[in-house]
Amino acid sequence: MYGKTRTGIGGSEAAPRVRDKVTTLHTYRSERRSARLQRLCAMLVCLCALAWLTTGYAQPSDPGIPILVYHRFSDTPDDSMTVRVTTFEAQLRFLNEHGYHIVPLRDAVNALRDPAAKLPPKPVVVTVDDGHRSVYEKLLPIVLRDHFPVTLFIYPSAISNASYALTWEQLRSLKQTGWFDIQSHTYWHPNFNVERRHRSPADFRQFVHWQLNASRQRIESETGVHADMLAWPFGIHDEELAALAADDGYVAAFTLEARRANRQMPLLALPRFLMVDAYGPRALAHLLGEADTPPLSVARSAQ
Repeated sequence: MYGKTRTGIGGSEAAPRVRDKVTTLHTYRSERRSARLQRLCAMLVCLCALAWLTTGYAQPSDPGIPILVYHRFSDTPDDSMTVRVTTFEAQLRFLNEHGYHIVPLRDAVNALRDPAAKLPPKPVVVTVDDGHRSVYEKLLPIVLRDHFPVTLFIYPSAISNASYALTWEQLRSLKQTGWFDIQSHTYWHPNFNVERRHRSPADFRQFVHWQLNASRQRIESETGVHADMLAWPFGIHDEELAALAADDGYVAAFTLEARRANRQMPLLALPRFLMVDAYGPRALAHLLGEADTPPLSVARSAQ
């Protein structure tokens, strides 16, 4: 009984049909694998082409603008955020010798917003955060001597209040030189990550709006500048904070990420190089990608 049934199902006549079905199945699976591989190869070709376009073509046409951020200046290295005057002057000599041009931050922002805007070759920007009194005591004489623009980001709660800070009168004097712009660093330099943890979402948004608006209004009323640029305290930023800053009329904001700013970056999260005393000319050269480039004076004498 069982033998007949098995012969009827798997006998010699059925075997070729089974083999044909197995062969067809293997062929179908092989064709599917081949099609998947072809699609994968096509995707890899597209990705390689895109990588070549972004790295091999787009970047040289938009090398970006290095934005430097300082905090304090002194004759001695008082702390990790203080740059000695001798170090700063060596950095300025390096920039000059390598063909850099210090441009106003607002001009750099305009160039990032508008490809038609023109900047000199190799632009670089100098900014200073916090409003420390050393800006008036140490930086001002150098600016008046060498004639280059500086943007200050200050938080008004410290001005004419904290012992380490500038006064409003000093800020007005700095502005009158024509070399200093004054912009917002929020009202009292909060840590937005900490504040977000301790507040409801609605309360946090209201707090951020107050920090941004109160700072801008006080700066404008005390100095007469148009304050629409912002340095994020501690470099902390995210999409929500950027949206709130945009709602409050800020056109650009700046972080502490060590990269050049370019047109592909969000205007409310533009990076800056944090400058410390360890950045002598050689370290600054490496930071800016000039390690193998001789000074212009040396290059010209060799011609």
